[in-house]
Amino acid sequence: MDVKSLKVVMRGGGDLGSGVAYRLHRCGIKVLILEVAQPLVVRRTVSFAQAVIDGRTELEGVEAVKVSSLGEVQEAWKTGRIPMMVDPQMKVLAEFQADALIDATLAKRDTGLRKDMAPITIALGPGFEAGVHADVVIETNRGHDLGRLIFEGFAEADTGTPALVKGHGSDRVLRAPGDGDVEHVLDIGNLVKKGDIICKVNKISVEATFDGIIRGLIMQGRKVPKGLKIGDVDPRPIPEHCYTISDKARALGGSVLEAILYLKNIKGSG
Repeated sequence: MDVKSLKVVMRGGGDLGSGVAYRLHRCGIKVLILEVAQPLVVRRTVSFAQAVIDGRTELEGVEAVKVSSLGEVQEAWKTGRIPMMVDPQMKVLAEFQADALIDATLAKRDTGLRKDMAPITIALGPGFEAGVHADVVIETNRGHDLGRLIFEGFAEADTGTPALVKGHGSDRVLRAPGDGDVEHVLDIGNLVKKGDIICKVNKISVEATFDGIIRGLIMQGRKVPKGLKIGDVDPRPIPEHCYTISDKARALGGSVLEAILYLKNIKGSG
């Protein structure tokens, strides 16, 4: 099997999807990421989706660029970059012969993915049934089974609660206190003390509930609905964690790589 000949379309360029794309790209696989026109990215500094807004972005030495045609996709690959295209309906699949299709939106619901949409189909997290929506579903819940390949059934249901980090769980997540535009007071990478104002939504302050560092914060000026996750605070004040791929994203990247190579071999198309 010539890995460099493999072409993968991935839906979703958030922090976890970006970790997956990064690993596939480093292994020589050609990756095309599809996103929405206005991605609600919280961990902007480690998400290739930010290229939709800025035209380009870089993560650990790998650059992603916004493209609008298949010719530009090919040019990005030739120059060692990851192309990012606005195409939430995945219309490009009709003219782009992908070897694999990955849903990395982490939407936790049926997003319209079906097993027959590509020779190999992979879905990350809950909301998908292996054998129906995709050839394989990958477990995304932290714990013993993180990264496990599931060939029948579902991943673990969404708990709705982030994993505990130094005793902090739900309070790590910043949510919009109402509908409105996000106004930054601080930004990703800033250290905070309990009670510090991180941002405002429609002039309503969003405060840190403990000492730590801002690891994620939705972009300035973004219009958001009440209750939407707009940021997160990490109780470990380590700046590098704000700008590098997480352990979870790296684990999922390895699992997706395994799934592609395994399925490519057992389907006899290697």
